[in-house]
Amino acid sequence: MPQSASAPRAPVHHGAAVTGGFTGPGSGAPGAGELLQLLRDGQPRTRAELARLTGLARSTVSLRVDALLASGLLAPSGEAASTGGRPPARFAFNPRARVVVGVDLGATHGHVALTDLTGQPLSEVEERIEISAGPTTVLDWVVATTRRLLDEADRDVKDLVGIGIGLPGPVEHSSGRPMRPPIMPGWDGYDVPGHVRHHWDVPVLVDNDVNIMALGEHVTAHPELDHLLFVKVATGIGAGIISGRRLLRGAVGAAGDLGHVAAPHAPDVLCKCGNTGCLEAVASGHAIIKHLTTAGVPATTNSDVVALVRGGNITAAHAVRQAGRTIGEVLATCVSLLNPQLVVIGGSLAQAGESLIAGVREVVYGRSLPLATAHLQIVPATTGTHAGVIGAATMAIQHALAAERIDEALAKASSPPIAAGA
Repeated sequence: MPQSASAPRAPVHHGAAVTGGFTGPGSGAPGAGELLQLLRDGQPRTRAELARLTGLARSTVSLRVDALLASGLLAPSGEAASTGGRPPARFAFNPRARVVVGVDLGATHGHVALTDLTGQPLSEVEERIEISAGPTTVLDWVVATTRRLLDEADRDVKDLVGIGIGLPGPVEHSSGRPMRPPIMPGWDGYDVPGHVRHHWDVPVLVDNDVNIMALGEHVTAHPELDHLLFVKVATGIGAGIISGRRLLRGAVGAAGDLGHVAAPHAPDVLCKCGNTGCLEAVASGHAIIKHLTTAGVPATTNSDVVALVRGGNITAAHAVRQAGRTIGEVLATCVSLLNPQLVVIGGSLAQAGESLIAGVREVVYGRSLPLATAHLQIVPATTGTHAGVIGAATMAIQHALAAERIDEALAKASSPPIAAGA
């Protein structure tokens, strides 16, 4: 069933193709983008405080603040205490000035959220949709759902400055095209950004779903950490790698594809990728369901498995814990290789409680190097089903609010129109 949440309402208009940006009257101020990065912490500051923090001349700061105020990215935020004379005005980042869309597409679900510039959802929808239906059907649903969310939040399409999309398969991040995804028939090489940009002329960034979940979990729950490994255990298995506070994608976006690593001691089970003994073939939700069905325990979805474990079914709990041990055998190598501070276990099967994570911990702590595990924590994800859309929105926000893009947008907004016949 669809789930949605509304935000305060204002007039909205939709067009076939609209260019998003940070427009407004006033002069473009070179360097305003860097100043905005300082203010994105939400702390109100005066012009004098900004001048002291940046070392810039007061006149330079005023020029940049005025440009950001005109764009709406800054807003007045009261007054500071007066030291004599008129109290100085404070200004703060205005996250509601623009919006982005985060899209999390799984094998059997679609989750779309309209968020502000901090990633806070303003309106969202989650529905069942099969990725195997093909790119046209799925992306048309994304477009229609985005229009619906803009309507619900009463936001003008001119406020939309970016769209982030997560897909359940390998993606060439630079082009946004899926690369031979095993569970996405018809998607190989498809121009996902081009399909969406046909409707809105805004940046469309695409990555695999585990990468955006890693980004969402890091930004939301563990922003203080430099090194994090996020592992999704659901219909498939994959990992997102945060190292040095940056998301690692590898040469062609294939970093973290744990599901198709050969699992040690695994039976010769045929995987959908064509190989045998892949981790995904023996420890994913699909593999657990197959095992339970063979054992006479009815289960058809990952939710069924989670319900069985929570309901005290011993066979299901044992199967999930064994899957955790198998995953742990692969993760032990990852921990020794990457040396993360934290391993986060997410995905639908992580909702089964301690059974899965206990199996992972049992093997990782026993087989990884003591130096790598001395301070390592292995914990469940805290963002739950929102990790994907938060991460996708964060990806779009980081792109839209990059200092150089803010400067470009403000300069473009302040440029005088070219006279006819010039």
